[in-house]
Amino acid sequence: MNFANDVSRRDFLKLGAGTAALALPAASIGASAHGLFERGGARSSSDLPPTTEAITPFLVNVPEQEIRELRNRLKQTRWPDAGTVSDWSQGVPMEKARRLVMHWANEHDWRKFERRINAFPQFRTRIDGLGIHFIHAKSKHANALPIILTHGWPGSVVEFLEVIERLTNPTAFGGTAEEAFDVVVPSQPGFGFSDKPTEQGWDVMRTAKAWATLMQRLGYTKWVAQGGDWGSGVTHALGHLKPQGLVAAHVNWPLVFPDKLPDNPTPEEKRAIEAAGKFAREESGYFLEQATKPQTIGYSLADSPVGQACWIYEKFQAWTDNHGNPEDALPIDAMLDNISLYWFTNTSASSARIYWQNSRNGPTGFTAGRIDLPMGATIFPKEIYRAPKAWAEAAWPNLFYWNEVEHGGHFAAFEQPQIFSEEMRKAFKVWR
Repeated sequence: MNFANDVSRRDFLKLGAGTAALALPAASIGASAHGLFERGGARSSSDLPPTTEAITPFLVNVPEQEIRELRNRLKQTRWPDAGTVSDWSQGVPMEKARRLVMHWANEHDWRKFERRINAFPQFRTRIDGLGIHFIHAKSKHANALPIILTHGWPGSVVEFLEVIERLTNPTAFGGTAEEAFDVVVPSQPGFGFSDKPTEQGWDVMRTAKAWATLMQRLGYTKWVAQGGDWGSGVTHALGHLKPQGLVAAHVNWPLVFPDKLPDNPTPEEKRAIEAAGKFAREESGYFLEQATKPQTIGYSLADSPVGQACWIYEKFQAWTDNHGNPEDALPIDAMLDNISLYWFTNTSASSARIYWQNSRNGPTGFTAGRIDLPMGATIFPKEIYRAPKAWAEAAWPNLFYWNEVEHGGHFAAFEQPQIFSEEMRKAFKVWR
């Protein structure tokens, strides 16, 4: 039996784009902070203040009427039938959906989240015609290493809030002053408080170029990058781009699937191939919809907070290191912070377009091709698939760090902030 053929290569190659498109080709600070609706006559939380190339402070402040409207919508939900199964095999079970929505409507505190995110310095600046939102937290320690952290879908900057202080102030978390980072966490185009693209072309390479501009605009001449999910795609793109100042990169989802499957794979390779195939067969419905018809699904998600919540909540169950329920891996309020961010910024369609846009480019497969920039990776046990080190060594001739940890899944920083932060300190130690 030829394992490479038997495992059904079509299972994961049929995905086309998303991972597909990851096969890539080789200032001044403003004087005042602007909230969501405090400038330019904006009418709602999805209306953002205009930007220039100046770096302008930004605060999150959703109008109270939008919070009331959300709660009213949740209480007036028109529920579907309960389905024919009680587990997660057909999606979010009715009982779990109702509990999530009840908590969102009655207990979740958005203002608490606003206070939390506003405790970090936030800014917006215009890059390549688009207003980009980012957190920029500088360390109190001298010679801190600048790092840019990039989220994916259905994540956001929320994923990184628990690691910012751990990275900027490592002495408070068992580290040393010499391990400190200056942390930059941007919202991807079409996500959160960054502008929604109004033209085609915002693929991972264009975003990588924007990130390089951002780091240059912040005055950094030596920096590193990290990402997971689509953030991994952007970070791989940075590896191809090799912009001035970028010395190394790290991902928690290495896109190093081989072009040709081995006829006699090692046990480690077999597990990776089978996991990729299972993802394509059982977990890729959202992927195909967003890669082909993001606008269509956007209407449903933009109008129904329950639809938006369950579209994301399902992934927190499928992709985290849990014992059956997403709450095993993530606090319910943390998940709802992230879900609420999508709702209040009305970014269901614009964020989904990252799949469509990247599906227009390149061949298919879980691969970003050869990268000469020094690359490192941490492998979390419940990742969608765990690439063998041998595949990374073949794709990354300058592999400088590789470690497999015991806990965590696809949302590495969100699920395991302590492990993630320790990995960043260990991985980038040689680049200081």
